[in-house]
Amino acid sequence: MTTKPPADPLAPLSLEGVRTYSLYERSSKVDHTRFAQAWEPGGTFRDFCHRLPRLLAGEWLREVAHAWVSARRRGHLVVLGMGAHVLKVGLTPVLLALCRRGLLSALAVNGACLIHDAEIALAGRTSEDVDQALGGGEFGMARETAEFLNRAISEGVAAGLGLGVAVGRALATGEAPYRHLSLLAGAWELGLPVTVHVALGTDIIHIHPSCDPGATGVGTHRDFRLFAALVSRLAGGMYLNVGSAVLLPEVFLKAVTLARNLGHPVAPLTTVNLDFIQHYRPQTNVVRRPTAPGGRGWALTGHHELLVPLLAALVLELWEEEAHAD
Repeated sequence: MTTKPPADPLAPLSLEGVRTYSLYERSSKVDHTRFAQAWEPGGTFRDFCHRLPRLLAGEWLREVAHAWVSARRRGHLVVLGMGAHVLKVGLTPVLLALCRRGLLSALAVNGACLIHDAEIALAGRTSEDVDQALGGGEFGMARETAEFLNRAISEGVAAGLGLGVAVGRALATGEAPYRHLSLLAGAWELGLPVTVHVALGTDIIHIHPSCDPGATGVGTHRDFRLFAALVSRLAGGMYLNVGSAVLLPEVFLKAVTLARNLGHPVAPLTTVNLDFIQHYRPQTNVVRRPTAPGGRGWALTGHHELLVPLLAALVLELWEEEAHAD
């Protein structure tokens, strides 16, 4: 008796009967009219921007720049939140130029920004070698940094100031030889709000005997309330988070909910996250959640030292272009 072998369960699937359609009738996400244009030597920066592909980040960069300029033209706020790496890669002059042209309405920074901004103003340099200093317990023990900042915080808070104004004023009016390179000093001179958001224990000045934790806590809470007031007026404006993966996205989310709890819709709202890695909290707490009631969020990925100057230059070009058109 012959037994028929079972059907091979791994037999290749037949391609007979596959349905097809025309390439020319199909919808496609990429069109040749949106391709980049090859660079021509001797061109201008505007030529460069015009030649970028109108796809993905090449288009998003333009859209962010246009939204930024449009917000300021209509009198809405553009607030920049940032981590200290932005300063450590030498971008203070770029940010100060935006401030002086009225393209930034306020700044929100973490505690590390105080450290690096003050060290740049005092000594023209910053950022120690942590690997080298940590083994002997010397990391963060720079005397002048701690004494200057902790004194500025204590005196400023006693005078009713927040951390941003207290340190900005101290840098601008003191003997810091490189204060022209200080973001906080420049903002103080321009009358721009700067809020500083500190988690106690995260910054080197907290491990010095000159630290007054009470003053630091009071000052940063004052700054949070000022930041929340700014956020309450962000409808129609823009918030950018640059290089802060946890602290400022959390602070921003709390400020948004506080503002909305008190009757400020904070919508429509445009948000942008710029970083060399896209983390969960900025994507969720900056790009997605706050814009859900109305608005749009973008995420641009790249090194700060390249992406921030590129975006800033495009914003300045558009700003001037529209001014001349008027």
